[in-house]
Amino acid sequence: MAVEGKKIYWDEQICEGASLEDIDWKSVEDFFIPLYEKLSERGVIGKSKELLKSLGCIKNNEPTNAGILLFGKTPQKFFINSYIALGRYKGKEVFGEKLDYKEFTGNVFQQIDNCNSYLVEHTALMSKLVPGEVRRRDIPEYGRFSVRELITNAVCHRDYEDQGGKIIIKAFDDKIEFYNIGGLPEWITPENITSEQYSRNPTIAKVLAKVEYIEELGEGWDKIIKEHKEHPLNPKMPEIKSTKNSTFVTLFSTKEKFEKGKKELNERQKASIDFVRRNNRITAMEYRELNDVTKKTATRDLHDLVEREIFIKIGRTGKGVYYTLNPIYKGDIRGRKGT
Repeated sequence: MAVEGKKIYWDEQICEGASLEDIDWKSVEDFFIPLYEKLSERGVIGKSKELLKSLGCIKNNEPTNAGILLFGKTPQKFFINSYIALGRYKGKEVFGEKLDYKEFTGNVFQQIDNCNSYLVEHTALMSKLVPGEVRRRDIPEYGRFSVRELITNAVCHRDYEDQGGKIIIKAFDDKIEFYNIGGLPEWITPENITSEQYSRNPTIAKVLAKVEYIEELGEGWDKIIKEHKEHPLNPKMPEIKSTKNSTFVTLFSTKEKFEKGKKELNERQKASIDFVRRNNRITAMEYRELNDVTKKTATRDLHDLVEREIFIKIGRTGKGVYYTLNPIYKGDIRGRKGT
């Protein structure tokens, strides 16, 4: 290789001990090819085997390392630690109670999809009313693109030659940590990561880009930063740490900011809720008499209760207007888990 002056990447090399029988051809034909044709808007000509050859996943009639990781029936048979280990903890440190532990195995696509679905399901999707909008606005605890992109980056860019470790993700109450085998190249730093590009596994990266699992032009980090800047709760920017042998990225939760932003019900509003629970309804006049307040204060308090979807206003104007308790009311501002 030194004489030829050409670098042979690990994922381009033929997988030792593997044969074409280790390729999951059903997954190639039922999952990858339909997705590839849909996104490229053109049909695949020829057999599946020819397609994988053109993608660098088969050489000399044998699967490459990339071919096994992307399309193998059991990639962990050849690369024992090529999976994602995820721990979910109660609290903000590993010393807290471990709520769950998962291992996401299978091929690269399965690892990304299953790990991403798990994190979406187990992180909060909060909601609030926005002035001028009829529906509540859903606010994810973490940017959805950012989570998926960091999972994909970890799988795509890890150092698979080093099978002494695995991708590790730890989810806490206030953050998600992504630990990956393989550090950033010398010329890429946390400061210039949006302007530089590098693929440790170019064949894997190329295939993932073909079906839009990663950004083909290396714009993933730009979009992560953009998503953070546009998030309504202004989350702290991701933190990146890198050594020669590993990369460590932290995403920070917005849940505490959401909780702090909630305006507590005042004592007058709490008293009116108790009143409606006993009497099924309340008018503006009854609210004033119950709390000994002015018309302006009563109107403001009642409008706030309607905005929070705690009260339902019956009638438009005049003495016939009254308020009832919303049947779906279970708290002040609701948060719910992912879909």
